[in-house]
Amino acid sequence: MDLPIVVGVDGSEPSLRAVDWAADDAALRGAPLRLVYASLWERYEGALLAQELGKPAEEVMAQDVVGTARHCAERRQPDLKVTTDVLPEEPQYGLVRESRTALAVVLGCRGRSGVAEALLGSVSLTVAGHAHCPVIVLRGGQDDQARSGTHGWIVLGVGEKPAGSAAVRFATEEAVLRAVPLEAVRAWRRPAHTTTGSPLIVGGPARIDEQRAVDALEEALRDAPAGLDVRRRTAEGHSRDVLIAASHDADLLVLGARRRHGHHGLPLGRVAHGVLHRAACPVAVVPEPS
Repeated sequence: MDLPIVVGVDGSEPSLRAVDWAADDAALRGAPLRLVYASLWERYEGALLAQELGKPAEEVMAQDVVGTARHCAERRQPDLKVTTDVLPEEPQYGLVRESRTALAVVLGCRGRSGVAEALLGSVSLTVAGHAHCPVIVLRGGQDDQARSGTHGWIVLGVGEKPAGSAAVRFATEEAVLRAVPLEAVRAWRRPAHTTTGSPLIVGGPARIDEQRAVDALEEALRDAPAGLDVRRRTAEGHSRDVLIAASHDADLLVLGARRRHGHHGLPLGRVAHGVLHRAACPVAVVPEPS
């Protein structure tokens, strides 16, 4: 069975933008698209509203939500195989479970309430932190229009353990599918204790740290597909700030998130957390094996 790309929908404009983005990506991959609406509202409030309208509860809101999303997907990619489902449970739990049998989960950055970052705080961060597959959060594009190929770049944030990275594989695969260059970025920081008084040692520790960043990029990209235009860049600064700056010129920013022993799921570190809140383009958080 072909694994689908799953989209969490709730009827909001950001979630419909996520549908458009996911439909394009599914078409590139030749994968089916699965649209999921998960909410306890259907369980507790849907029945009361349904009584007032004289309709079954599932026809009041849930079917309108998934029906609209399906229409958007089929209009965007007419040949795409699209399925829908309604889950009467908390969206973060339902979407994490969906991630077990998905190529990726795609989410908008805020929900139906219209309050900026509302969905990101309550659902997207939780799903990104516990999913079993890559999670793409549709940052950027505040006009709620999905666009592909605006900048013609995919940016990969190279982490501490780049060898065999799932994030690298995901980023290179996306770049090949879209036929765009991949820019791999590794941040480094000048040691705080560097002494500036002696010309014999000025820049020594900094040069070492920068070289380590260069070496990490080479290690991460040693198995990059032949023919892929790969560009390497090191930048001095905090990883979060470097990647947020890079997101302004990217169509997708890819980060790895490593599982920790003794923790349930995939806790997000400060870098991923900060990037998800402030990036100017869609962000893919890819779980890494421990």
